Amino acid sequence: MTYIMVDIESDGPIPGDYSMVSFGAVVVDNHLDKTFYGKLKPISDRYVPEMLKVSKHSREETLQFEEPQKVMKAFADWIKTNCEDKPIFISDNNGFDWMFICWYFHHFLETNPFGYSSQNLGSLYKGLEKDTKVNFKHLRKTKHTHNPVDDAKGNAEALLIMQEKYGLK
Repeated sequence: MTYIMVDIESDGPIPGDYSMVSFGAVVVDNHLDKTFYGKLKPISDRYVPEMLKVSKHSREETLQFEEPQKVMKAFADWIKTNCEDKPIFISDNNGFDWMFICWYFHHFLETNPFGYSSQNLGSLYKGLEKDTKVNFKHLRKTKHTHNPVDDAKGNAEALLIMQEKYGLK
């Protein structure tokens, strides 16, 4: 299994009515040098200005981004190239990140290379620590900038530290 850490930025709370603005992914290995970055043209006229602001892109900029189908196809190809076995989706907030990635894959490509499951980094850490109130974010080395590649890399660093500290396979 190959873990792929993913982070997305959006202009609203749900896919379909709103758009995924960008996303980043990194293969979780000791190098963290296999990354993907996609910027997607909006699929809807609706957006929440405060949510779009987090991505550090203006609406005018996003309108110049690539067609979502092209980006999702490139991501699927990247996954195939970088995974010799089953890709496993993991993120900091998989309830949010997963719903956008899954929806976009199925909507634009009619398939999802990750299948139907995702994993949550925060929940894993809570289980390892046996404490539902702890947070893993202090384990990140790369600063959380809301650039989705930076954020995915920081989360992947945290997972590698968890693997080392707790002897995870």
